[in-house]
Amino acid sequence: MELKAEITARAERRRRTGRRLLTGAAVAGLAAAAAIMVPLLTGAERPAYAVTKHSDGTISVKLNELRDADELEQDLKRMGVPADITYLKPGKWCEGGRGEIVGGGSTEEWKDSASDKAARLGLSGLEIDPRYVGEGQTLVMAFSEDRDQAFGRKTPEVAWQFSAYVVNGPVKPCVVVDNPIWNDVDGPGRPPAGM
Repeated sequence: MELKAEITARAERRRRTGRRLLTGAAVAGLAAAAAIMVPLLTGAERPAYAVTKHSDGTISVKLNELRDADELEQDLKRMGVPADITYLKPGKWCEGGRGEIVGGGSTEEWKDSASDKAARLGLSGLEIDPRYVGEGQTLVMAFSEDRDQAFGRKTPEVAWQFSAYVVNGPVKPCVVVDNPIWNDVDGPGRPPAGM
């Protein structure tokens, strides 16, 4: 009888251990499936941009996509840079006259002015220097790109345009107009995708 009881007890322990292993495997499988499915179901995608503030006060912005301009404006404002950012469709631009530009209107007047130094776009991204955006001023930036234009080249490139200047006082809204130099070979820059 004791032998029969011992065999029954061992069999019961094996069944419980087997159930625990199966239950653990099932829970691990569900967790793995959730880790894969949740981003797909919630529409999670890579961020449109990444902002980094450096120890010297300058700010780097890596643009992945031209979207979420309002969020980028808020992030820059929290870092001390009031900004007005406009993303435009290919071949479009903001009409001039959005405010009093610091440094004047001509290229010669802009040279070495706050408008010339406040923001620059390079291959590594956008570099902003808050020292050139004073109190009551706004950094105005406009971007236009066309990721589908290849200009007959074999490497994937984008056609884009960027402008940045500092405005005293309020900034008028962007009035979208046709960009006359969009298709000009010397007009838009052509950096690799994912500035």
